[in-house]
Amino acid sequence: MTPLQRWWERKGFHYRRSLASRVALLTTLILGVSVAFIAATAFVVMRMQIQSSLDQSLLNRATKAASYPALAEMTAQEVPGWMLGAADVRVAFVDSGGNVLTADTGPAVQLGRPEMRVAEGRSRESIRTITAAGGVRYRVAAVPSGQRAALVLLQPMADTDRTLRKLSVVLLLFSGAGVVIAAIGGWAVARNGLRPVRRLTRSVEQIARTQDLRPMPVEGADEIARLTTAFNQMLMALSVSRDRERRLIADAGHELRTPLTSLRTNIDLLTQAGDGLPAEARAELLDDVRGQLEELSTLVGDLVELARDEHLTHAITEVDLADVVERALARVRRRALTATFDVSLEPWTVRGEAGALERAVTNLLDNAVKWSPEGGTVTVALREGVLTVDDEGPGIDEADLPHVFDRFYRSDDSRSMPGSGLGLAIVQQAAERHAGAVRADRAPGGGARLVMWVPGVAGPVASTT
Repeated sequence: MTPLQRWWERKGFHYRRSLASRVALLTTLILGVSVAFIAATAFVVMRMQIQSSLDQSLLNRATKAASYPALAEMTAQEVPGWMLGAADVRVAFVDSGGNVLTADTGPAVQLGRPEMRVAEGRSRESIRTITAAGGVRYRVAAVPSGQRAALVLLQPMADTDRTLRKLSVVLLLFSGAGVVIAAIGGWAVARNGLRPVRRLTRSVEQIARTQDLRPMPVEGADEIARLTTAFNQMLMALSVSRDRERRLIADAGHELRTPLTSLRTNIDLLTQAGDGLPAEARAELLDDVRGQLEELSTLVGDLVELARDEHLTHAITEVDLADVVERALARVRRRALTATFDVSLEPWTVRGEAGALERAVTNLLDNAVKWSPEGGTVTVALREGVLTVDDEGPGIDEADLPHVFDRFYRSDDSRSMPGSGLGLAIVQQAAERHAGAVRADRAPGGGARLVMWVPGVAGPVASTT
């Protein structure tokens, strides 16, 4: 955050910038830096090229001039360079002793060690830039001339500097224009490129306002289309969840109405009759009230269990499914005194919540006992993680098979029997929470067969000691 942004926040304002402006700003910065780098590179290359051409021309002229011995004599006779056809340069001679001979006038120039080395014969040539009195810059080239002497040509840099200044101004103007064009182009690209995002945002805001969960239209096959598809999948899941919630509430209300009505009727009878009600009738009414309370408690417990639609998060241990089935059988046997159980279990270790698994197995057994005739046999088998429960009842109609695990679903034959229609739904939920599955089928003997599978490994739970 920049200092301006921090100051803005301290003053209580919120610094916001749209995505389009950020994209445009980033594009402008990148293109601006690129244009500036290209302009700087072009300026440096042009300056080096101009200076290289100037140096080569100056050295060539100095070499040619040094081949004429008369030039030194004319310079000694104070003949200026412009009379010799060198109007744009100053001509000077320097010997190894540092003595300078020149006939040209102009700002004083201090020749130095590079030119002395050429005069002494230790360098073939030298070229450099020096600044004379008054800030006048010269490009100085020195080549050997005779014995222990050097010819020095001094080229003023004014024209070259002027050319470079004009070049820098031109490059600066073009760079500025390039940055402006980049900003306009970046903003246009950002606005057009983010138009689908804005359209998607408006659609989502419309859905949030109206609660209309219909899918949004998908255009194209780019990332925005994939995002729209993901939103549609989320809307579909939300719609299914909302419909399931409404159906659960409606079905729960319908199921709760019957026991509540019966309770109210029985309580009204007890209140109106008072002490005049025979003891036998009073006991019958109280038993009826107690049974309705148990039915209501079971229904509420089933609803609470189904409301736990979260993944397994606690009490996760390694459990032998055979032990879970044994505990569930012991519980059901205490309630179903007339039923016979044919049990065949193999150890099968699963990782999960023992309580949820036992509740699911208990519901399977209770369902089999409920549909079996008095004195009937319930067959229970556990092999390779597949728990099969067969009863000797009338079986399940083909039309009811796809719906037996639905919440509150009750076939026509079961409406007169006790139960809330939630037991098998709890079985399915427990199996799915343990990455398993359930299915309903017909048993070989004609009754119903309910199958639950939970992934695991063969054998009992490994000892931790």
